[in-house]
Amino acid sequence: MNQQISFKDTIVIGLMLFALFFGAGNLVFPALMGQASGDQFIAANLGFLITGVGLPLLATIAFGFSGSKDLLQLASRVHPTFAVVYTTLLYLTIGPLFAMPRTGSVSFEIAVKPYINFENDQLLLLAFTIVYFLITLLFSLNPSKLIDIVGKFLTPALIIFIAIIGITALVKPLGTPVAATEAYTKHAFFNGFQEGYLTMDTLAAFVFGIIVIDSIRAKGVKSKKRLLVVCAQAAIISGIVLALIYSIITYIGATSVPVIGQKANGGEVLISVTQHFYNQGGGVILGAIVILACLTTSIGLTTACASYFSKLIPGMSYRACVYILILISVLFANLGLQELISLSVPVLSILYPIAIMLIILTFTHSWFKGKRSVYAVSLIIVSVFSIVGTFPKVPIISNINEVFVSFIPFYELGIGWLIPGLIGALIGLIIPSQNRLTPADIE
Repeated sequence: MNQQISFKDTIVIGLMLFALFFGAGNLVFPALMGQASGDQFIAANLGFLITGVGLPLLATIAFGFSGSKDLLQLASRVHPTFAVVYTTLLYLTIGPLFAMPRTGSVSFEIAVKPYINFENDQLLLLAFTIVYFLITLLFSLNPSKLIDIVGKFLTPALIIFIAIIGITALVKPLGTPVAATEAYTKHAFFNGFQEGYLTMDTLAAFVFGIIVIDSIRAKGVKSKKRLLVVCAQAAIISGIVLALIYSIITYIGATSVPVIGQKANGGEVLISVTQHFYNQGGGVILGAIVILACLTTSIGLTTACASYFSKLIPGMSYRACVYILILISVLFANLGLQELISLSVPVLSILYPIAIMLIILTFTHSWFKGKRSVYAVSLIIVSVFSIVGTFPKVPIISNINEVFVSFIPFYELGIGWLIPGLIGALIGLIIPSQNRLTPADIE
């Protein structure tokens, strides 16, 4: 029986997807970007919305569109070895090495550290992250309850908390946006575009897409066409909420400088703004927002990563993977927020362009009839450009980088890989080959 899922259930799934996306970076990065972009915040916000909202939604829909059961199968369209390497790197990035520990670090920096006087911040961070990830552990061991817990309870509370601050900032503006910093004066849109990478949401969408598809199937939907329609509807619902919240936070950051001054990070911006509006009570509201946002993301990532690694590693149970992921996340969270962000930037600069091109090729898959060389040549070229652009000062790479700067369109804007990647797809198309994917490959 192919049950017609109710729109109410679609909304719940959409809100669940929003809650999974809306985590650590989603709070702090738009706020700091708003301060830096100043009177250019609208252009910066548009760029951020493309990579922070548009691409994650396209990745989610692309996953449903592909008919693949998971990212490993989708990435196998390139090559089986590529699939294992890229998928594992992606899961480690959005899992225990960066995204998961970052949720704990952000929660501590914003919700705990400013309001608890303790002589040893490192010890306090350790104690907090142990408790935080124990909560993540308890929820992650019961993944079947995720949609009810996140979609029906935590998400509405999260949206209400954010709405309180957002409405206050709109009714009582902090001030007028000041002049943008030098980077945003010249390329506000493209700087915002690259800032959206730091949310990691496009990478996470390949993982969360599995949760969305499984949630829709659990409601009785079997038809691929209907599955895709509901997936798209849930993604749009999630995207609307995300876009509104990002825009509000960016606006708050842009208008805050005359009152609170320039801050070192987005966490300090949010803390100062809430204290300005609500005095110390603002810390309670902000703390609730941060912990709810980060916990929902942490639970979703732990669930997804544990499922992947338990399938990848023979003899490793889901429960064992959850324990290992939690332990690693606690260790990395104690490196501190700034260190985690710094370490993640080069990794994201390489993985993101590959993910974007994979999305493009997924949607155009039928046009080139699944010819494997199209995927392979395009993504090899994108990988080369991403690596060179990420490490431009490495001795061997520096000369290549200088050539790219001189001859490749948009290279200095951070998207120099796009046109070469598309040309690579065309080259792959004309390469003589019968190695195409059959329908059985994606069943």
